[in-house]
Amino acid sequence: MKYFILLTDGLADEPITKLNNATPLEAASTPYMDLIASAGHYSMLSPTPKGCTGGSEVGNLTILGYDPRVHLTGRSPIEAAAIGIDMAEDDVALRCNFITLSNEADYSQKRILDYSAGEITTQEAGVLIDALNNAFANEKLDYHLGLSYRHCLILHHEGVNMTLTPPHNALGERVENISPKGDASNILYSMMEKSYDILSNHPINLARIEKGLNPANSVWFWGQGRPMTLPSFKEKYGISGGVITAVDLVRGIAKCAQMNIYSVEGATGTIHTNFDGKAAKAIDAFKNGEELVYLHIEAPDECSHQLDVHSKILSAECADSKLLRPVLDYLVGCGEDYAILIASDHPTLSQSGKHSSADVAYAMYFGKAGVYPTSSTVINFCEATATQNSNGKAADGLKLMESFIKGKYI
Repeated sequence: MKYFILLTDGLADEPITKLNNATPLEAASTPYMDLIASAGHYSMLSPTPKGCTGGSEVGNLTILGYDPRVHLTGRSPIEAAAIGIDMAEDDVALRCNFITLSNEADYSQKRILDYSAGEITTQEAGVLIDALNNAFANEKLDYHLGLSYRHCLILHHEGVNMTLTPPHNALGERVENISPKGDASNILYSMMEKSYDILSNHPINLARIEKGLNPANSVWFWGQGRPMTLPSFKEKYGISGGVITAVDLVRGIAKCAQMNIYSVEGATGTIHTNFDGKAAKAIDAFKNGEELVYLHIEAPDECSHQLDVHSKILSAECADSKLLRPVLDYLVGCGEDYAILIASDHPTLSQSGKHSSADVAYAMYFGKAGVYPTSSTVINFCEATATQNSNGKAADGLKLMESFIKGKYI
């Protein structure tokens, strides 16, 4: 038996007026998602357990069957694990974004213009991380390079009682309204303020400005937490599991769960990712004996944060045609029974750029070897049809993985 999960990060959304009150998923052409839903089972899913807030760390843990209320210590420790940072038990990891701030003279009055600094390249970011370490690193803290705008700050032997705001949830906000509070807040704010002076005139950013790109003129901290541990995925479910993703967060969850991690050249976490390479890597993983492949696509979430509805629709269509279709074709002909699950980890709202804790549409199909999915009536798989099919009750996300592996619809 082979199991394939297509995790469309942030694809779920709300109806949008300029789409005639359709969601991006509803407006997209996704014939293969439609077929999987029609031939199998589709409904609404709750990927955010009660007491949690919708986000990728919560949603991906939940869909993998790990209760975030038990295991989650913060977002950044997961990313730190992916980067390979060795943390002490009393260290604190924080996500360090490169962002673009407005140019008011007083740092506290500056506004967040871009949470990703124009999706700065990892190569450029590496030079800026070196500059930050040269300015700030000491026995109490150090910076670590991640991917693109996503990096990590480690505070050694520090408290974790902090109130920090994710920059993608604060576009247009003044720094003074969302500045760090709690443990180490003075240290964090001082580095943020000084980083503007260091970065705004850095040759990397002067070159970006000349090209018409947003500069990475400040750092921003959020997602704090201590190291996270998880039970092994294989011990938990009795099968091997592999993960394909372009983002450290999901890679870190996989590492903590001792799942196999597959890298894809050109995978970026944006709409410009290597879709074909991701599908090929999933097929190769199956051919090499992997029993379950969890293919994570970040593009819908990033498009939402950029308020780019058109690209979000395109990301859904690419996930359908360039990821689901080739993997489905392989699974049908691989000589084994197979199972397919399509879900989002949370909604990301295209009209505000913010995450939501609302339910999402999901589809599940169990296929026989050599048999292509068929259905006499094909529905448009989206939030509206899934809501109609849910009878007013969303499936429990924490039960999804176990049911999927056991071959049962929930």
